[in-house]
Amino acid sequence: MKTIQQIHNEIDERKEELIDLLKTLISFKTPAPPARNTAEAQQFMADFLKEKGFTIDMWEVYPGDPNVVGTLKGTNSDIYKSLIINGHMDVAEVSKGEKWESDPFTPILKNNAVVGRGAADMKGGLAGALFAIQLLHEAGIKLPGDLIFQSVIGEEVGEAGTLECCNRGYKADFAIVVDTSELHIQGQGGVITGWITLKSEKTFHDATRRQMIHAGGRLMGASAIEKMTKIIHGLQELERHWAVMKSYPGFAPGTTTINPAVIEGGRHAAFIADECRLWITVHFYPDETYESAAAEVEDFIQNIAKGDLWMQENPPIFAWGGTSMIEDRGEIFPSFEVDPNHGAVKTLKKSHYGVFSENPVVDVSPTVTDGGWLGDAGIPTAIYGPGNLRHAHAVNEQLDIDELVQYTKVMADFIYSWTNTKKEGK
Repeated sequence: MKTIQQIHNEIDERKEELIDLLKTLISFKTPAPPARNTAEAQQFMADFLKEKGFTIDMWEVYPGDPNVVGTLKGTNSDIYKSLIINGHMDVAEVSKGEKWESDPFTPILKNNAVVGRGAADMKGGLAGALFAIQLLHEAGIKLPGDLIFQSVIGEEVGEAGTLECCNRGYKADFAIVVDTSELHIQGQGGVITGWITLKSEKTFHDATRRQMIHAGGRLMGASAIEKMTKIIHGLQELERHWAVMKSYPGFAPGTTTINPAVIEGGRHAAFIADECRLWITVHFYPDETYESAAAEVEDFIQNIAKGDLWMQENPPIFAWGGTSMIEDRGEIFPSFEVDPNHGAVKTLKKSHYGVFSENPVVDVSPTVTDGGWLGDAGIPTAIYGPGNLRHAHAVNEQLDIDELVQYTKVMADFIYSWTNTKKEGK
């Protein structure tokens, strides 16, 4: 049986195969939006894992967008630690007119990098983890702990394929999300979107406006659009208060933002606007929950409404979260913290050091990933993947080949080491 060092040497010798695997993943056109296009790619994933001895669970989350979960049962799973490897198959959208050097889904090599949509976010992470698994399998190494590989859909548009895996009962002693982190070990803040609606049961003709706003008009009414400006100003006040009062190591002050992203309202010019809807995006810190963030916004705005005569009779209505930016125009990404003293984090740090001869950075991601759903399910989780965020979603998205090779070595060592770690008390 080969040693891990021999497998590391083999990764160097066979890096062209690793590059070809990444190029194959990129060649599947899986942008979201439009989504509903991952079936072929996910079948490739299922076949790949099945060939390596995994039992496959594949089901449609949306038509044309299935999840794939492969489970490699350990030889002594009652005693040894289990691991989830998680990544999303969808990639960022490609818009007309973007000046790519070649077709975004026909990857090319340039300046020691693979260029193509999804190279950094996050098919590079998937390719590295898969190739590490392949070489462990070819070496005849039997892992004593369970290894669960989740290839999920929808992350780019808030469609929580990972949440579906959690709801399906998949658990492990640790989860690693192979998303873009520049090989930092990361936790993350969270995001929740919400709709704030002002709606009157009464409708008024545009010609009645004078009676609403001037002395003696004796008509109790208002434009929902104008009243929404009070709410927007209130959100700005709360946002500033958070910036003063809240902080978290690794985040710049004021990262807890409240973005009034979309506003809709009114019928047409002959009506006083009887409805206005505001779509907001709220960012919160790793030590906060999406429920608590939403509750703070709601409480603050309700107090503003109590000081407005019209909103006392027409209070704001709140609708939080959602399952898809495409289907219901909403999303949730829970936050999670990384415990640097957790056994798996220590093991990952050791695996990283063994390849790079330096300790990895342990910090927080400035963006969000599906790792929040794993953490929300009570699974200790960390983000650890190749690629830089400045390349993710960018035209001519790319991933450095040397970084991919070294990452694959770390993953081979970590998978082996963690699944060979005994559970507490065993």
